[in-house]
Amino acid sequence: MPRISKGPRLYKRKTKRKNGRIIASAVWTIRDGEREVATGIFAGEAERKPPKTAEDALAKYITSKYQPSRRTRDIEDIDIADVLAIYHAHRESIYLERKAKQTDITEFADRIGRLNDFFGGMMLVEVNAHTCAKYVKARGRRGGARRDLEDLRAAINHHSREGLHRGLVRVALPAKGPGRDRWLTRSEAAALLWACWRYREVQTQHRGALKNQKIETDKRPLRHIARFILIGLYTGTRAGAIASASPYRADGRSYVDLEHGIFYRLAQGQAATKKRQPPAPLPDRLLAHMRRWVRTDVIKSHFVEFNGAAVKSVKTGFRSAVRLARLSTQSGKVTPHTLRHTAATWLMQRGADPWKAAGFLGMSVEVLLDTYGHHHPEFLRDAAAAITSKPKQNVSGVISGVDLAAYREKRRKAL
Repeated sequence: MPRISKGPRLYKRKTKRKNGRIIASAVWTIRDGEREVATGIFAGEAERKPPKTAEDALAKYITSKYQPSRRTRDIEDIDIADVLAIYHAHRESIYLERKAKQTDITEFADRIGRLNDFFGGMMLVEVNAHTCAKYVKARGRRGGARRDLEDLRAAINHHSREGLHRGLVRVALPAKGPGRDRWLTRSEAAALLWACWRYREVQTQHRGALKNQKIETDKRPLRHIARFILIGLYTGTRAGAIASASPYRADGRSYVDLEHGIFYRLAQGQAATKKRQPPAPLPDRLLAHMRRWVRTDVIKSHFVEFNGAAVKSVKTGFRSAVRLARLSTQSGKVTPHTLRHTAATWLMQRGADPWKAAGFLGMSVEVLLDTYGHHHPEFLRDAAAAITSKPKQNVSGVISGVDLAAYREKRRKAL
């Protein structure tokens, strides 16, 4: 009769010696049947209980080995942890296919981890307004909780599309918080650009007569942020597309056609998402800058480079630029996405046609008007002018298409 497997467990492999010399130190390994997996965690001679790092390695191994059931079941019999695991594997494959940024992968894994910590062990039928509200309270941050629950909703919808459960499950999302509408005035934008362009790296002298003194060097570590800001202000493009913008075609890059002045914002090889990234013409002033950057070898392969290499994120450098420019944050935090808000606001302030402005920015007309429409010079001007104007003589008995006689007759019958 075959021996029953004990399952994966930690095992301390003893020190190996030959001729009195140590040839292999004691380590903690994972035994799974006849298989032995190294953890890379060394063990002390007198150590009997495995350390937490070894236990974490075992937990990670068990999690990776576990395969949730993929047969159709009722929602009363499905653990939410299984739903999250299936969705996590699905999204991971998409991230690898699209060569997504590591920060996106990490943030997604963190959200799934938080959801699993709270909902793991619950059945799918238990997802309702009450449990979702408890999660929001436990999470503490309404905006963060809403983003997490959106992933839970996506995981359940994916599980349903795969035909893996019977029954209807609804995720109750908390109300959206107020949208960020912080935008830069032209003087603030100029201050931000000058701060990036003029800043020189400061280093502490460690020897000589000037020891321990801070000295400005000839290094200009924020000039790539200045290029990022110019592109963001003039096109309203999202930060990721600006970071991948290049004058040369290649997979994973947003292509800038300098000959015809067209910015193809969707990176080559990537599928379109709900975050619209349509091609857009470049303003003449920005196009002249970009052509000069290429002509004078300011850049090598991307328009936003640091030390000759493309950057994945500008958050750290942008934060330094905001601090150096001393921009006020009383009306809202200034982030790279603020440049998109600024471009939309400036377009409305200059009286741009909403349809054309929305197409240029890559957003719907409804979003443009709802968020930035009040900046347009014609916003409700007719109503504002009418409230202080003199009453007009009405000889036709009609006001704005309303027949006054018919209205009075209707009111008389109602009374």
